[in-house]
Amino acid sequence: MKKLNLGCGNDIREGYTNLDIVDYGGNLIHDITSFPYPFEDNTFDEIFCSHILEHLNDFHKTVSELYRISKPNATIIVYAPFFLNTKYFGEPDHKIPFSIRTFDNYEFIGNRKLKFYEKWKLNHRTNYRGKAQFEILEKKFITSHFALLKWMDHLLNIEPVMYERFLAGIFSPEEVFFRLRVVKE
Repeated sequence: MKKLNLGCGNDIREGYTNLDIVDYGGNLIHDITSFPYPFEDNTFDEIFCSHILEHLNDFHKTVSELYRISKPNATIIVYAPFFLNTKYFGEPDHKIPFSIRTFDNYEFIGNRKLKFYEKWKLNHRTNYRGKAQFEILEKKFITSHFALLKWMDHLLNIEPVMYERFLAGIFSPEEVFFRLRVVKE
């Protein structure tokens, strides 16, 4: 099983191809804003992206490149700061805001029954008619990594899209998490 840790920083993971623009010792060096990445099509079974995608210049190109280097049915794990939290706007290098709906434009729908807001969004996709598509296996807010606040994750994730729309400006989660399955036909 081949795994990629994209934008690894100091988090050099055993069993992964660790990739970043700087040499952290034990990683491959590549500017991940430069395409294509130094991998063949359909290389990875898993891609791990922790707090890296929000730093990049072009979300669509990056997502399309991750799709290219992923095998069919590969898993992509994404952690990113929620755009209304100081973890996002307090860091001047952050360029791409992440919300609970960030991957909606790339979502493979299949035969899934759509919620009313998903029906509207389906007709307003901004994925530039790219071929990258993912089944969203899981998406959730992470309230905090402090044990005292961790219990709130359940409340925020009962209906995360509605929480984001109406309440996230009052009590902002720290992060969003996605587990995606690559859909290639």
